[in-house]
Amino acid sequence: MRLHGTIALVTGSSSGLGAAVARELTDHGVRVVVHGRDAERTRAVADDLGAAYVLGDLADPEQHQGLVDEATTAHGRLDLVVHNAGIGWQGGFDRMPPERIPELVATNLTAPISLSRAVLPQLLARERGHLCFVTSIAGRTGVAGEAVYAATKAALDAFADSLRLEAAGTGVEVSTFIPGVVDTDFFLHRGTPYARQRPRPRDVETVARQLVSLIASGRPERFADPALRVAPVVRSVWPAAYTRLAGRWGEKERLGGGD
Repeated sequence: MRLHGTIALVTGSSSGLGAAVARELTDHGVRVVVHGRDAERTRAVADDLGAAYVLGDLADPEQHQGLVDEATTAHGRLDLVVHNAGIGWQGGFDRMPPERIPELVATNLTAPISLSRAVLPQLLARERGHLCFVTSIAGRTGVAGEAVYAATKAALDAFADSLRLEAAGTGVEVSTFIPGVVDTDFFLHRGTPYARQRPRPRDVETVARQLVSLIASGRPERFADPALRVAPVVRSVWPAAYTRLAGRWGEKERLGGGD
């Protein structure tokens, strides 16, 4: 996809990886529409980039169509949507507050599906466009202590793969980006800092460049950390060994609060 001159909506771009992606796209001549829930932070990023912005809570499905309409109005169209927004929760599933479950599902899964459905008609009419889905290694392997988060990302992976097949020959491209662990405040917002030795958090600007490179390349997917490809392969071809290794070196969260 030729980036210069395109119009892009980046969800969850008021901070973290989304803000870095919005900045990287702007550097490539893309007119970005910044999205966030927090008005002050979203305006600050938009002002810094000289960009338009939209506010909206992706956990509320009733806001999805209006968000796409407003983002489209900013420049008359959308060519690219980066589905970056996501939230997490860490801990044993039996201790997860019940009200957080629909919040994670709505933000991480329902929103990118709904926003894609809202923007697709204009992309198909022009026979040009790109939808990029930011998933997670947790969706490829499963992670103890992040059962709902991993489930939403696994489902988003399947949706992106299916949509890519449907979009073949239409001029609309669909890509999946698997960032791994990124040095942002995501883990603080989920309630528990990242404490593992491996994989080490990667620089957010580097990961943003990788994501934008994926979009420009036309390839279907990219892992930010190539080493992370190993775990899904082992899980697929040798599931028993994978389960033993994951139990030994993975997160130690257990149901009932045990370690």
